Amino acid sequence: MEYKEGLVKKNNVSIFYRDYGKNYQEPILLVHGLGAQLVHWSDDLIDLLIKNNYRPIVFDNRDAGLSSRFSSKPSMLIGYIRYYLRLPVQSEYDLNDMAKDAINLLDHLKIDKAHILGTSMGGMIGQIICAKYPEKIKSFTLIASTASVPGPFNGASKEVREIMIERAQNANPTAEEVYERELKWVSLIGTEGSIADTEEFKNETFANYNRALDRGNGYDYARQVFAILSSKNRIRKVMRIQSPTLIIHGKDDPVIHYKNSIKINKLIKNSKLLLIDGMRHLIDESILNEFSHELIQHFKKAN
Repeated sequence: MEYKEGLVKKNNVSIFYRDYGKNYQEPILLVHGLGAQLVHWSDDLIDLLIKNNYRPIVFDNRDAGLSSRFSSKPSMLIGYIRYYLRLPVQSEYDLNDMAKDAINLLDHLKIDKAHILGTSMGGMIGQIICAKYPEKIKSFTLIASTASVPGPFNGASKEVREIMIERAQNANPTAEEVYERELKWVSLIGTEGSIADTEEFKNETFANYNRALDRGNGYDYARQVFAILSSKNRIRKVMRIQSPTLIIHGKDDPVIHYKNSIKINKLIKNSKLLLIDGMRHLIDESILNEFSHELIQHFKKAN
């Protein structure tokens, strides 16, 4: 697949992006989740969009991949204590800042309107984009996300939380440690029964590790966690979304419970909810096949 790459610099923040497709095709901005790099989008999804004459644009969120890294060293212990006591959580930036990064990218590419697709944390960012910048939006696709701040009753399972905390606290893992962690992660949030321990997966994991090697101070994942925890519920913002919205969530998601998407469906008037049996948190090939037709029809109806 052909693509162009570049860097957007605005307000002392640099965002690295990859632009697939042609300028005359319908642009779709893909906003990824916690700790993910732009290379973590599945080739199957990118290929599906290109084959249907769309222009996928992906990017590294701040504190990920080749985009700007920040400097604070947040304490997960203190942060979670304050969070569970419902005390304010301080962060170097929040999800509103990350939404503005996405808008700056669209402006840089001279895109007046785009489809927005966000997954997990990227879906939270997408909610803000669609609520605050409605003039820039053709449609919204929200996958495995929430309008509420994740908590004990609507958020991650105990096993998922343990891996997330371990990642946030281990500031300088080796490539082998990252690989072992990714195996556990995919086994928890990928489709049940899928085999991750392959030579291809190992090579990709090491390549992704090396892509962002020696960038930042090792607390980038923790800072993104704090950006989520410090952001208030987006209930009122979500209620302002007017764009045609497709909400997709797996019934077996161990990261964000699907009842969050049921709630969002009630908040957004012009929305459709698609709950997928057997889907956890990742969009692998078998899961994509479950909703690819609905996804493309959603885009076409919004044109």
